Amino acid sequence: MTIAKLTRRSAVLGSATLIAAMSAVPAFAITPDEIKKKGKVVIGIQGDNAPWGFVNSSGKVEGIDADIGALYAKELGVTVEFLPLEVANRIPALTAGRADVLFATMAMSPERAKAVQFSKPYVANTIKLIAPKTTEIKTNADMGKYVIGVARAAMQDTDVTKNAPPGTTIRRFDGDAASIQAMLSGQVQAVGGNIFYAKRLNEAKPDTYEDKLSFSKIYNGACTRLGEKEINASINAFIDKIKASGELAKIQAKWMGSSMTDFPDSIEGIPFVVK
Repeated sequence: MTIAKLTRRSAVLGSATLIAAMSAVPAFAITPDEIKKKGKVVIGIQGDNAPWGFVNSSGKVEGIDADIGALYAKELGVTVEFLPLEVANRIPALTAGRADVLFATMAMSPERAKAVQFSKPYVANTIKLIAPKTTEIKTNADMGKYVIGVARAAMQDTDVTKNAPPGTTIRRFDGDAASIQAMLSGQVQAVGGNIFYAKRLNEAKPDTYEDKLSFSKIYNGACTRLGEKEINASINAFIDKIKASGELAKIQAKWMGSSMTDFPDSIEGIPFVVK
């Protein structure tokens, strides 16, 4: 497992990944009709971030994004091939043509919108700081007393780096599973994560962990390559359809225990439609 130990001041936050993605020539553009002709859609998904997207013990991809991705393949009338990805290689996999679309817990941010085309949002999330109940963290300033783990280039990386005081030791790991394991093994004393991190940690060590701080509320969207107008329109129409039919709420309730379909019509700096 690779660990990069960086301070807040030296954090790069995956900018190199985004720059590479932005400079890529859009040579892998694809349309819904072309996907139908090949009979398969390749969907990039997270492989280690339950319940968003994960590979189970039998090798099957499951989760919120997997169920939604399978529905999109059904909408197109094709089979689905899931491509499990780590946080930092999601955008490169898309821009390099390895995936046709990402349903990969892609938090919508203006920086990422420079590298990929987001769809309308289909689920909400909140970035949090999680630690043992016995760990005293009540304010952002308290973060400076501890070693904090995050998944490299994820939104929790951005939020922890932004909110931690100067000099805080932040360790970056290759994915959600690795950062959770770092918390469990004592490599870090707190971890930046999503709304399900505390649950996952407590499944390993019951009644030990809790949410300490909440940072940004975010929305996840599907991602296609910049300029791919037809597939972006296809995905937006699909999201509207599963919202109206109740299928989206059903998937959310299955994996999250609750559902919501009231999303913002716009998010500053993040177009939902190819212009």
